[in-house]
Amino acid sequence: MRISEIKRKTAETDISLSLSLDGTGESSISTGVGFLDHMLTLFAKHGRFDLDVTCKGDIEVDDHHSVEDIGICLGMAFAEALGEGRGIARYGDITLPMDEALILAAADVSGRSYLAFDLEIPTEKVGTFDTELVEEFFAAFVRKANLNLHIMQLRGKNSHHIIEGAFKAVARALAKAVAVQAAYGDEIPSTKGVL
Repeated sequence: MRISEIKRKTAETDISLSLSLDGTGESSISTGVGFLDHMLTLFAKHGRFDLDVTCKGDIEVDDHHSVEDIGICLGMAFAEALGEGRGIARYGDITLPMDEALILAAADVSGRSYLAFDLEIPTEKVGTFDTELVEEFFAAFVRKANLNLHIMQLRGKNSHHIIEGAFKAVARALAKAVAVQAAYGDEIPSTKGVL
């Protein structure tokens, strides 16, 4: 079973997170940041990952610490659940329409972290959520998950749709990348023999 449980407590956040890569898209999300709850619910559903997240953070200051630290914990859980990455496809991509927005996401579960974030989110907020935190979330996730992730906006002007499209696209690209391929058996998908 490719599962992980992460508990992380700092002076700013107290997070419990569990992840199953081989789930059905079930989730229970309570972060104190409503918009992020919605995005993580979509992420779980579209990646078919089972995901439970609870976070008690200093949101009376702002949402930054909670959003970044949840990205850290989700990345740690991905890395732990994948282990050596034996038999996975390694690469996954999708071009995803979200109403007028069109988002491309491509992932390489390479053991090396890199984020190319090319979203032009036109507003500073969606509701009360600071849109600059989307990049912070994915940067933290990628660093701890040890993967390459490219997120590109091909079109779109609605901030909500751009961000929602990005979370859905990343989930679907990752689902393809971590899918176990029967043809690969137990091999690690790298000529180096390690990811």
